[in-house]
Amino acid sequence: MTHSLRLLIISSAWAGSVLSARAQTLYFPPTTGSTWETTAPAELGYCQNKIDSLYTFLDGNNTKAFILLKDGKIVLEQYFNNHTANTPWQWASAGKTITAFMTGIAQQEGFLSITDPTSQYLGDGWTSCTPEQEQAITIWHQLTMTSGLDDNVPDHYCTDPECLLYLAEPGTRWAYHNGPYTLLDQVIESATGSTLNAYTDQKLKTPTGMNGAFFPVGFNNVFFSTARSMARFGLLILNQGTWDNTPIMTDEEYFNAMITPSQDINDSYGYLWWLNGQSSYMLPGVQFQFPGYMNPNAPADVIAAMGSDGQFLNVHAEENLVWIRMGEAPDGVPVPYLLNDQIWQYINALVCQTEGLAENHVPQTLLLYPNPAKHLLNVQSSAAVMEVRCYDALGQEVLRTHPGAASFQLNLNDLPAGMYSLCTTSAHGLHHTRRFIRD
Repeated sequence: MTHSLRLLIISSAWAGSVLSARAQTLYFPPTTGSTWETTAPAELGYCQNKIDSLYTFLDGNNTKAFILLKDGKIVLEQYFNNHTANTPWQWASAGKTITAFMTGIAQQEGFLSITDPTSQYLGDGWTSCTPEQEQAITIWHQLTMTSGLDDNVPDHYCTDPECLLYLAEPGTRWAYHNGPYTLLDQVIESATGSTLNAYTDQKLKTPTGMNGAFFPVGFNNVFFSTARSMARFGLLILNQGTWDNTPIMTDEEYFNAMITPSQDINDSYGYLWWLNGQSSYMLPGVQFQFPGYMNPNAPADVIAAMGSDGQFLNVHAEENLVWIRMGEAPDGVPVPYLLNDQIWQYINALVCQTEGLAENHVPQTLLLYPNPAKHLLNVQSSAAVMEVRCYDALGQEVLRTHPGAASFQLNLNDLPAGMYSLCTTSAHGLHHTRRFIRD
């Protein structure tokens, strides 16, 4: 299947999901004040003990705030470690999605075209490339992390020309490179004649009731806001750029391109959004395509904003679901997608198992912990596991066993450090795949 055809199919599926969401009439909180309607967890069949397990997991992983919306209404909202509903917190790289949105607004208003050379707005010499090499880099390349500039420089956050070195032809290499991304802020400011904060205030925050602002942190511009503001942005994205009855992003072509695979190198990346449900994904700092979904516990249509220390915004159009997590994370990786996937495991388990269902219709769960693991990996399933196969990052089978139990341990001492996929087959013939890291 060609990339363009796959893009069209995914765009159509998303559009259909969003139209369905609109037909169900999403709730939108007022843009001023603290009023926000709620839905009792029990109405969705959530068990209190499952909610408690989720909160215990979040608290144990340095979470500050967690909110889950269904149909726009708050179902779960919890704050930890002295954080409150009024405490601002960083979005880290999750804030890249705001920049992507504002770039679309600037194009919508005729201030720029994403096919324009970046030099048109930053001037000549914003990199250390030759004039011809520099002229080939466009706004689209910045949005898709395909500038071709070298991300292996000592500080890939650096936006100074001496840090921006030619490595490959633009569009031929995907690399999670913060320097070229951060310069999108200056592109927006040059194109609109407004500061990034003023433009975001006018076009995004005021019509949606969001608060917060971008603040310089080293070379970066980091967005800080309350948790509910992040949830508001998720609700806006769920409704395809329209807040209640107020259209904000009317450029449907740009919106759909933003949340679907933007290039053929990393299918799990749109315009600064992470996409689930693709056949492969790439990670920051690695020039390798990993097979499978980036978040196997998450639904295929989920799109996510993810930032360091576990700043997460997940949008699931089919179920009108939005959830956010703010806080800190112990691993310190730029995009802690494993933590995002673990939270999905707990969310999937929130619904109480209904008595009287045939055993093979009971939702199956599979938990792996600790993750990353050093010597032993605990495996816990809701049904007996008859076979386990473990594959390394290259797809080679490195372990096979037949535990015949729902809970067991795997000895990892013979496995080198790295990322692995664990595939299980239950007594009911159901298959699950989870990823883990061997320290």
